[in-house]
Amino acid sequence: MHYTGTIWRPPYEAASLLLEVTAGCSHHKCKFCTLYADLPFPFQMSPLEDIKADLKEARAMYRLMGRKASRVFLTGANPFVLSARHLIEIAEAIHEFFPEVKTIGCFARVTDAALKSDDELAALRKAGYDELTIGIETADDRALRFMDKGYRSTDILEQCQRLDQAGIHYSFFYLTGVSGAEHGEEGARVTAAVCNQLHPMRIGANMMTIYPDSRLYAEIQQGHWQEESETEKYREIRTLVEHLKIPTIFAALGASNAFQFQCALPEDQEKLITFLDEIIDKVSEDELRRYRESVHHL
Repeated sequence: MHYTGTIWRPPYEAASLLLEVTAGCSHHKCKFCTLYADLPFPFQMSPLEDIKADLKEARAMYRLMGRKASRVFLTGANPFVLSARHLIEIAEAIHEFFPEVKTIGCFARVTDAALKSDDELAALRKAGYDELTIGIETADDRALRFMDKGYRSTDILEQCQRLDQAGIHYSFFYLTGVSGAEHGEEGARVTAAVCNQLHPMRIGANMMTIYPDSRLYAEIQQGHWQEESETEKYREIRTLVEHLKIPTIFAALGASNAFQFQCALPEDQEKLITFLDEIIDKVSEDELRRYRESVHHL
């Protein structure tokens, strides 16, 4: 299989067939991100012949194990940036080798959907693309601008409404701490306000961990940005949960989270708020900080 660098996938894609179609990120500017630092290039597409060779190899392995694949997850930071025509070619190749595959997912940037017409999004849904994972991080425009995300909260709303219209389901990643010290709870409130107008299947919270090779670390050294305390980050998550009014799965399952959980909203909202209050009231900042410093790589 043609796998390049560290392969990242959401926790809920553990059972999916992982197929490399891109490596790296087409944006490659977010100040906090170091996920693709091990690559010698910012972004590259896989040749279609490599994709087909990997599908052929995977088909042989699945037959040997007596398994079938119902879902494929395309790897890379945002394969959805590829043209609709190319994504449909990839879907056709997947269905040629794995006719039993029902859906194809991947990471996506908000801006990836903007590159496609409504008809193209509908065609992608028909080809099997569904349940994308979008790292919105926040709907706090101040933070989005400072972190160089390349879109605004209005773009999140507009493009995800277009995905809703096309019938393409999606999950969000929320980056706790991205708004900085003393701004996290306000960032959570505005993010909840945007999410409440959309239909994310899941909202996954990840805690910001700042590494020395990130652009954000340099901004901190120069006094341009201040990190939230660990306790502030849990207050931020609590505020987000409290203000969400939509049915969704809310989870914190990544290694960046000292406490991991998953629950359904709104059914488990009060239970989750109580759990978060216990962390805020009973777990010291020093203990939480020790965990943050132990996360050497996400």
